[in-house]
Amino acid sequence: MLRPGFHIAAHFLVPALVARFAFPKRPLHAWLVMVSTMAVDLDHLLADPVYDPDRISLGFHPLHAWALQPVYVLLALWPRTRLVGIGLVLHMALDGIDGLWMLAERG
Repeated sequence: MLRPGFHIAAHFLVPALVARFAFPKRPLHAWLVMVSTMAVDLDHLLADPVYDPDRISLGFHPLHAWALQPVYVLLALWPRTRLVGIGLVLHMALDGIDGLWMLAERG
């Protein structure tokens, strides 16, 4: 139960830290944009079951596909889409950490 709770909390706390230190002039705006990228998880609605605490999102859900990861990095590099890109990169990184944690629990 620790892992899923930590995972959800991290999706709010990590963007808050990035917003606070990387975008000090507009941290609330930066945080809201980065957190809004959690909409990428709508692709979970295409899965059956919709939520499986033992499923690794990366490579499974369409918007979590490996082929999209470079696109998210490119979005982070372009100033007009930087916050969305950073939010998506953070999201995928946190999902990756969750996947590694899950694999470690399985042994």
